[in-house]
Amino acid sequence: MDYTKQEQGYSAGGYWGSPYPPAQPGYGQPMQQGYAQAPQMYAPNQPYGGGGYQPVVVQPGVPGHPPPMMGQPAPGGWMPIPQGIPNCPPGLEYLTAIDQLLVHQKVELLEAFTGFETANKYTIKNTLGQKVYWAAEDTGCCNRMCCGAARAFDMKIMDTFQNEVLHFNRPLRCSSCWFPCCLQTMEVTAPPGNVIGYVEQDWSILTPQFSIKDQNGQTVLKISGPFCTFSICGDVEFEVLSTNGSQVGKISKQWSGLGRELFTDADHFGINFPMDLDVRVKATLLGALFLIDYMFFEKSGNNEQDRPGMF
Repeated sequence: MDYTKQEQGYSAGGYWGSPYPPAQPGYGQPMQQGYAQAPQMYAPNQPYGGGGYQPVVVQPGVPGHPPPMMGQPAPGGWMPIPQGIPNCPPGLEYLTAIDQLLVHQKVELLEAFTGFETANKYTIKNTLGQKVYWAAEDTGCCNRMCCGAARAFDMKIMDTFQNEVLHFNRPLRCSSCWFPCCLQTMEVTAPPGNVIGYVEQDWSILTPQFSIKDQNGQTVLKISGPFCTFSICGDVEFEVLSTNGSQVGKISKQWSGLGRELFTDADHFGINFPMDLDVRVKATLLGALFLIDYMFFEKSGNNEQDRPGMF
């Protein structure tokens, strides 16, 4: 069964006829094997929005630099790969040309009708409705059934060639605000094995708070959520803030209809960030979106996890 929703001119559909989408022959440039690790050139002591920050990756919107070259139109509704991007981890070239992503979770009928926890799957699109990535949770059955939404997981982010370009790892941690020494965290690697950032929960009782850190552990952005994460006929927004407190983006859990909200945990999310933000930080923000989904909007046995504050 295919659930679709029209939002801002895009379609919520994706390819889910099989666990993995087919490789797209003739798409863009042939994928080269054996990537060399990109040099770590991110400047940790220059927080975004704090003045004097210069993005590492040449991206659209940076004065004095032309926009990246785009590949040939991609079949199957996939976004063409921008070409000629220096100092960019392989597979993250897509992120240089966008300032917004739309993340749609697949509806799992087995989970909706029986409460049996299945591995989550997502389609990640741009605002034109073109597929950018797809994501698949990698967890064991016992982990999902015993730990529910608090489970540890690995999330694989794949491109149209079925190459894993991003990897999110969430370890098993305590989810109670009464244990500030064991808060939620996520490691972001691209390519897998090469750390590019971290998402770390900050201790708070009233509102969700997170820090976005670079590979050196330096905080570059903050995330501040609302006191109430109940999604009742409206969006739930988490503000993305610079280190000086000014808002530079947001992560939104979008209202997806009464039936979908009541009977499934297949949510719709949107994320906005500055166009010229370092792609490594953009990728880490995407990881924060998945962590927020599991912490606040993932059902356990069809039971809602929404709650006031961090209780």
